[in-house]
Amino acid sequence: MTDAERARFDTLLEAVLAELPARVVALLDEVPLIVMDEPTPGLLRSLDVPPEQWATEARTLCGLYSGHSVLERSVEASGELPEQIHLFRRGTVRAAGGWLDERALADEIRITVLHEIGHHFGLDEEDLERLGYG
Repeated sequence: MTDAERARFDTLLEAVLAELPARVVALLDEVPLIVMDEPTPGLLRSLDVPPEQWATEARTLCGLYSGHSVLERSVEASGELPEQIHLFRRGTVRAAGGWLDERALADEIRITVLHEIGHHFGLDEEDLERLGYG
C-alpha cells in the first residue's frame, strides 16, 4: 500500500468516525483503534491461522478485536494485555470492492469499526450479523 493510499484511507476513517455518535467514538478512548495495512504474522498466529493461509487471511481480514469483552472482564484477567481494535486497510479496501467507490469504502470502514466495537460489548458473530454488521 502506498503512502497516498494510506492517507486516503485514513482520511476516510476520520470522516467515518466524525459521523458516529460521540458516545461511540468515546469508546475508542478506552479501547485503542490501531490501523495497519494488514495483520502481522504474530496476530495471525494468535488467531490460530495456519502459516500456509497467512497470505490469504492478511489480504481479506478487515478488523480484529483483541482482549476480554465487557461481559468477560474479571479480576483474574489483570496483568493481561489491554483490549485493542485493529483495522486492516487492505482487507477493508478489498471487501469494499476497491478504491473506485469511496462511499462503499467508507461504509465498509464504518461496518468494520462498529463490528469490532460490538465484540467489545460481548456481541458474537451471529449477533453482529443480525444487526447488519456481519
